[in-house]
Amino acid sequence: MASLEAPSSERKAELAQSLGQVRAIVQRSPNASGRLVAVSKYKSASDIMAAYEAGQRHFGENYVQELCDKASVLPADIRWHFIGRLQSNKCKALAGIPNLWAVETIDSAAKAHKLNDAWTSAGNQTPLHVFVQVNTSNEESKGGVEQREVEGVVREIAGACSGLCLKGLMTIGSVEGSNQRPNPDFLAMVALRDTIKQNAGIDLELSMGMSDDFEHALELGATNVRVGSKIFGTRPPKASATST
Repeated sequence: MASLEAPSSERKAELAQSLGQVRAIVQRSPNASGRLVAVSKYKSASDIMAAYEAGQRHFGENYVQELCDKASVLPADIRWHFIGRLQSNKCKALAGIPNLWAVETIDSAAKAHKLNDAWTSAGNQTPLHVFVQVNTSNEESKGGVEQREVEGVVREIAGACSGLCLKGLMTIGSVEGSNQRPNPDFLAMVALRDTIKQNAGIDLELSMGMSDDFEHALELGATNVRVGSKIFGTRPPKASATST
């Protein structure tokens, strides 16, 4: 269970500085209104509180239990993003987090329906934002919907999941792609977004780009970037992560 200890003045200053540097990059980009999600996986509740006090509201977590624990002790106006691989049996737990803002890892229509049912059954009145995760690199180790199937999943969510608000597409991309300019995974996302807009008339955001390539992602049209180590520093191993 996470506990909340006040961040030290030194840590608050450190995080305010790193957060400010990342925000400045976003604001200088072609998409200056891009949404910055601070990825706080393995980071303490006090670190998140320090970023919160510096004005950050969107935070991303990869593990359901860690997210539940942190949400229980941190401010209720934080907008949590679940960015880990979604398991059907975790949908109920996620639906119990009242300030869950988005699930970015929908990888099938079936899981979308599971999450939709869990969200509405929990009595949530506001639809939950979701992103369809796309496997742009065609790697078996990566989650996500194959590109040729994305439009079908998008149409299913938009038409049959009233408890969900389809926000956009998300990709993690390949390591190789992150070293290329332009990044082929990002280009594939732009093409998919444009094709779906033309075929289905659905406007979609793009969640792409992490600490090492978020600036380039913004240049290519990202509206949502997920940045962790550039804000919080290198993450500790999971076993040694603490709540202080």
